[in-house]
Amino acid sequence: MDIKRDRMVFLGYGKYWRSDTILGLMPIEEDRGPKRRTNVFVEGRAEPIIASRTEQSILEDMGASDAGFQVQALREAITELLAALHDFSPALRRALQQEHRFDVELWEQRLGDILKTPQAPESVDQNELFD
Repeated sequence: MDIKRDRMVFLGYGKYWRSDTILGLMPIEEDRGPKRRTNVFVEGRAEPIIASRTEQSILEDMGASDAGFQVQALREAITELLAALHDFSPALRRALQQEHRFDVELWEQRLGDILKTPQAPESVDQNELFD
């Protein structure tokens, strides 16, 4: 993985650390909980920082491209938009449909489909291809 230099990585609960000074990540196995997911070993500190995020999410942020951050920002915006659409009253939904031909349910479905993670195709046994 190519670690992006000088990027601030969120460790959870207001803790940030520079990506290029993080030396190691170790999942917490004993007493693991909401605020205790990963030990983060950093340059210049004898004791690890306890992060509330998983090692995988921290690793992703350490090596993420700017495009990856844009995708995450878009996902968060879509999630907020879906929550706002969900809160529309039935009367407002009808008015939008009748007066502006804006179908709230259709847009909730479309935006929800965008947020779904794509499923990996099932692996095919190579020998089955030649039978």
